[in-house]
Amino acid sequence: MRRSGYTDDRLMRLHARGEDAGKRLDVFLHERLPEYSRSRLQEWIKTGRVTVDDAPQKPSYALKGSETIRLEPAESPPLKAQAEDLPLEVLYADDAVIAVNKPAGVVVHAGAGIHSGTLVNRLLHHFQSLSSLGGGLRPGIVHRLDRFTSGVLLVARTDRAHQALAAQFASRTVEKIYIALVHGALKHDRGEITAKITRDPVRRTRMTARLATGRAAHTEYEVLQRWPQFTLVRVRIRTGRTHQIRVHMASIGHPIAGDRLYGAPARVEGMPPLDRCFLHAHLISFETPATGERLTVEAPLPVELEAWLKALGENAAAPRKL
Repeated sequence: MRRSGYTDDRLMRLHARGEDAGKRLDVFLHERLPEYSRSRLQEWIKTGRVTVDDAPQKPSYALKGSETIRLEPAESPPLKAQAEDLPLEVLYADDAVIAVNKPAGVVVHAGAGIHSGTLVNRLLHHFQSLSSLGGGLRPGIVHRLDRFTSGVLLVARTDRAHQALAAQFASRTVEKIYIALVHGALKHDRGEITAKITRDPVRRTRMTARLATGRAAHTEYEVLQRWPQFTLVRVRIRTGRTHQIRVHMASIGHPIAGDRLYGAPARVEGMPPLDRCFLHAHLISFETPATGERLTVEAPLPVELEAWLKALGENAAAPRKL
């Protein structure tokens, strides 16, 4: 099939014609680029690698038949994650589960052009046998943390353990507590946010809680310490939606420090750069499938976040215990 367009390095440019009017964007791309699967094309659309007349659109966008579509393909991911000899901090391990302390900046598994340096690559080096239920690219992965969020994360060593942990997450019996520093002064010392969360229809790399549609989400917070421009909070999530804490805190006008995707400034005057979100998975409580015992695993606040709190100075209310 002849393509109506051309490529320049990795950028592809295609032109919709009259006979393409009414076609879904993902269908159009799959017709013109059959060497790529429709699911991969949909992923590229959702992650902003495809624009229609220089604007991002949904996979279901109906073409008018006169648009210019630009596509920047990502490298093809490997079919199976590879072990890499990289550091891994293990907080707890038994025959069924591993709890690790994920650093900020490390992605959990391959995707969006990132194939090396992932948490999975590290796990495969240190633990040769992990659950296979997540597939070749996500062995052992039961839940995730955002790339620029640090903290405790559970990994299943066996398929049976994976199923048991997944059931606990689904029934919401796993307790997850985070520590976050947000911009501004929260009005109340305690609060909860229950706004539904869905993908932002304009900026596809973001989620939003400003629409009436979406999936149910429940976030609770408690103030730990206050500064004139910031508030340190303990956050408990009752659901596990994508970017949940980041979206919910931004939706009430208090974005997380360092989270530029959801409205935090790139720099704060008088403070050192923060090349991550000030969001840390501090504690997780669950029943280990090895024995059925209820366990609580904690990850200490990273040194870079402790240093940022110290840099805020002494002008703060007396802190509560984490």
